[in-house]
Amino acid sequence: MVRVAAVQYEAGTDPGANLATGLRMIDAAAAQGAELIVLPEFCNHLSWYESREHARARACRPGDAFLSAIAERAARHRAHIKIGVSLARRDGRTTGASLLYGPGGSLLGEADKQVLMGAENDHLDPGDRAGPVVATAAGRLGMYACMEGVICEVARCLVLRGAQVLLNSLNSFAVDEAALHVPVRAAENKVWVVAANKVGPLIPADRLAEVSARLGVPAEWLHGAGESQIVAPDGSVVARGPRTGEAVVVADIDPAAADAVRARHLATRRPDRYGPIADPPRDRTAPAGAPRLAVAVVRGEADLVRRAAAGGARLIVLPEGSPVTPEQAARALTGTAAHAVTGTGLLIGADGPLAPTRDGHGSTVTPARDGHSRAITPARDGRGSASGGPCDVHVLPWGRLAVIVGAASRHPEEFRLAALAEADVVAVPFTPREPWELRLGLPERAAENRLNIVAAGQDGPDGLAGAILALPADFTLWTAWRGPFTGHISHPAVTHVKNDDLLVQGTLSPAQSVNRLVSRGTDLVAGRPWRLAGALLEGRP
Repeated sequence: MVRVAAVQYEAGTDPGANLATGLRMIDAAAAQGAELIVLPEFCNHLSWYESREHARARACRPGDAFLSAIAERAARHRAHIKIGVSLARRDGRTTGASLLYGPGGSLLGEADKQVLMGAENDHLDPGDRAGPVVATAAGRLGMYACMEGVICEVARCLVLRGAQVLLNSLNSFAVDEAALHVPVRAAENKVWVVAANKVGPLIPADRLAEVSARLGVPAEWLHGAGESQIVAPDGSVVARGPRTGEAVVVADIDPAAADAVRARHLATRRPDRYGPIADPPRDRTAPAGAPRLAVAVVRGEADLVRRAAAGGARLIVLPEGSPVTPEQAARALTGTAAHAVTGTGLLIGADGPLAPTRDGHGSTVTPARDGHSRAITPARDGRGSASGGPCDVHVLPWGRLAVIVGAASRHPEEFRLAALAEADVVAVPFTPREPWELRLGLPERAAENRLNIVAAGQDGPDGLAGAILALPADFTLWTAWRGPFTGHISHPAVTHVKNDDLLVQGTLSPAQSVNRLVSRGTDLVAGRPWRLAGALLEGRP
C-alpha cells in the first residue's frame, strides 16, 4: 500500500508567497505519512498574463530557487512530489509543465501540457512529445494537467503505456471537474487518479470584479473549485476535499490492485479502428442539425414503440437484447416519420431496415425507401482506415446519427470516432455492467465530444438501465448563457432511465453538437493531441 495525498490551496501572483504556501502544504501532507504528494497546476503563478513575454518572465527555470526548494522538500520527506508550473524552456518555449521529483530530490520525469485552455494558447506553448510513464516505488506514474483530463486521449495513452496511477494537477473553477472529468479517467482506464485543484481566485484580485462583470459571472464562480480527490479504479472517490479552503486529502492505495482487471478491460478495445483519432483535424462540413429532437428509450414490447412514435418521438432506441424484432419495430413505426434503433444496432424505418449499398464513389449510402434518410461511411484510404472514421453515420432529416452497440460503449475511442464523423446524436443499445458506465462514462462521452446520446440497456447495477444525455445551450464562458452560470463548463443534461422504467422520453438538440469550443481557442475534438496519440493505435498496455 502507498499513502498518497492531493493538496489544495490558493496561489496568487507572488511566486515567493506561492512557494511558501506550497512547502507548508507539502509538510502537512508528509506529516500524515504521504509518500506521493500532488500539488495543483500553475502553483508558481496565477495563469493570468499580459503577454507572452510576461508569462515567460514569471515562469520557473530548471534548477531555480522555486524548483530547488520543491526538490529539497521531496528529499527531506523521502516522498515523490508532483507539481504543475509554467516553465521557461531553454529552447525558447514556455510551457505548462508537470514535474515529478523523487525521494532523493532528483527530477524523475516531466510532461508539458499538450492541450491548452483558452488564454493559455496566447501565452504558452503546447507540449511536443508525450509525457513519460515513470516507474517508482509508488507505482508506475503518469502525469497530466487540467484540460488534458477534460478529453480522453492523454490519460488513455498514459495507461496504454503502462501507468497504474495518474496524477492530475488542476487550475479550474469548473465544478464538473470533480463531478465528472476527474473520476471518469480512473473508471474508464481502471487506474488510480490523484487530482489536486486550487481554491481561491483564479484571476488577480485587482481584476476580479472587472472580469466578473465582463463575463456576467459572479466573482465566487471564478475561484478554484477545490474538491481535490483520490479516485479508485472503479470510479469511486475514496477521499475528497472541500469545495473551498485549504485541504490535504489522503488515502492509502494499492497501485497494482487493478492490473488484471485493467488488462481484461483494455483487451476489448479495437485499435485497428482508431486511426482517424491520430489524423490531423479537419473542419466540419455537415450542416447543423435540428434545434430540437424528441427521443425515447423503450424497454418493453412493440406496442411501446408504437406509443412512443405516436407521441412524437422521432428516434427510439431499444436495449441490447430487446425482444422487439426489426419487423415488429417497422410495423410499430407505420404512418410516422420516426426511426428506431434495435438492440443489435440496426436502424429501422417504417418500411423496414435501412441496409447500406455501395455507390460509385466508394462511400456507403443508404437511400431510405421513404426518401428521408441515408447512411454514409467515408471511403477507405490506402492504410485501410476511413478518412472520416470507420463509423457509419445515418443522415436523417433532423441531423446525423451514429450507433454504438454493446461493450464498445465502454471505450471513449468509439465515441471520438463518432464525433470525427460529425455525428450529432449517438444511439447506444448496450448492457450496463458497472455503475460508472451510466454515472460517469456516457455523460463524459457526451461532454468531451459534444454529442447527444440516447442509451438503452437491460436492468443495470445501481438501479439504472440507460440515459438520455442532451447537450445544453449553456456551454463554456465564451458564449452568453441563457440561464445563471452553474459552474458546469462541459456537462450534459441527464435524464436517467431506471430499471423499472419501460418508456422514457426526452428532448435533444442536434444543433448544439456543432459548438465544440470549450474555451477560446480550445476545441474539444479538433484540439485533441492527435500528433501524440500513437499509443491508441498500438493498443497494448
